[in-house]
Amino acid sequence: MNDMSTLMVGSLNARELLSIYRLDEEDLGRVRKFAELVKPRMEEMVDSWYEWLRTLPDYEEFFSDEATLHRVQSLQQDYWDLFMEASVDDSYVSKRRRVGEAHARIGLPLNTYFAGMNMFMELFGRCVGEAGVEGGERAQIKESVSKLLHLDTAIVVETYNLMVEETLTAQAKSLMEMSTPVTQIWSGILLLPIVGIIDSMRARDIMNATLAKIEETQARIFILDISGVGVVDTAVANNLIKITRATKLMGCDCTISGVSPSIAQTIVDLGIDVGRIKTTSTMKDALADAFHRVGMEIKQAKE
Repeated sequence: MNDMSTLMVGSLNARELLSIYRLDEEDLGRVRKFAELVKPRMEEMVDSWYEWLRTLPDYEEFFSDEATLHRVQSLQQDYWDLFMEASVDDSYVSKRRRVGEAHARIGLPLNTYFAGMNMFMELFGRCVGEAGVEGGERAQIKESVSKLLHLDTAIVVETYNLMVEETLTAQAKSLMEMSTPVTQIWSGILLLPIVGIIDSMRARDIMNATLAKIEETQARIFILDISGVGVVDTAVANNLIKITRATKLMGCDCTISGVSPSIAQTIVDLGIDVGRIKTTSTMKDALADAFHRVGMEIKQAKE
């Protein structure tokens, strides 16, 4: 593919795309001339293409089911019919975007898509050559068909990438929500055990989830357990302080539990002022204090 295929085309209309890819009416006319040459042999070329497709490692995963294969063959026929009409308008662009969406939904690898388009171009070129088209005209037809194919591919691939990116973003958001489970363990008491790294983005998510839960439950006490946090540096400590201050503004006292000797030493060495933030070495201590503050007492059951 040429460099044009890397352009951002998602927001462009048909007229703008035609301009970018330097496709004019002469080019589109040559594509229609190309259609006259290949359509009589289209069924033969499609059969050859599917023979080639069966040799790919991805074939069994995506195309082995007969019903799926039949549907794909029908859609592919529609694809090339539209291509050979060479009437590039906004409807044409929209249909190409739907192709990218379909490929993204099923997870078809882009290298399989590129290889398939390349194989069709090889078959088309062979057909035009066997039709006896002279060298100069043949080169012009090939150039015009390539331009339209590059436009098609750019639309499909960018749409594919955008859908994959949206999916990954949604998955990352879901994982983040799962990693910040603010739980009401008793009336007025919230608990959030943190595992892993606390960067600025995660700290913001923790704060948002916590403040929303405080508003929902009207909690008075929030326990933030960091025993699962491996490293506490200046940035992490500052993020924790911001969270505790935000909860305080909502009338909820925050206790940071799980402060190990190494974390305590690190905070001292870094010269971080935790101010009036309440801390405990274990979650057990934090829970005992929280229950005491809401008028409950934890007693060990008699054996």
